[in-house]
Amino acid sequence: MFSNLAHTYAPKPVDVAEPPVSVGLPGRLMLPNEEEYDCTATEMTAGSARLTCFARPSRNDRIIIYLQHIGRVEGKVTQLTPDGFCIAIAATERKREKLAAQLAWIAKRQSLGLPEDRRHDRLTPRHPNASLLLNDGNTVSCRIIDLSLSGAAIEIENRPAIGTTVRLGTMGGRIVRHFMEGVAIEFDSIQSRDALIEFL
Repeated sequence: MFSNLAHTYAPKPVDVAEPPVSVGLPGRLMLPNEEEYDCTATEMTAGSARLTCFARPSRNDRIIIYLQHIGRVEGKVTQLTPDGFCIAIAATERKREKLAAQLAWIAKRQSLGLPEDRRHDRLTPRHPNASLLLNDGNTVSCRIIDLSLSGAAIEIENRPAIGTTVRLGTMGGRIVRHFMEGVAIEFDSIQSRDALIEFL
């Protein structure tokens, strides 16, 4: 699930005036010793995140996290809290702008009282790298952000058009939505949990 642990970006100074967004996003993280833990991001800005987790890292430890809706986030621990810790996010300017847009969308959805509009619980796969078969027979690499019995959100470089039929593993579906870093797939039928095992 995790790779390139040695690679890092120099974090930009965090704008302390930037108000945090309450997110409640589930995810999974890895510590420097490669131990993995489930976690939840409770508050985020484009430069920081507060996480609840059983993991107890040390200050300045570098953490890699995969969060539902957000994807991969890297950062250094700035402080421990009673139920987890906070990190300063390390990212390129492009990634930081993308994260800010994602958080703005989450905040807007909350302010309007919009529901998640998802029929099944989403799961974060342990093995996110996958291949997507397009309707023209071409196969492209992708990364699964989250997965459910009815659909998936994937990160992909070139987003197929909405309505394109695709196959993710053994699961057929179609592209129903574009978002900042990829697409959402709705499966042709509700999948069995066994169908998701290869990704989980």
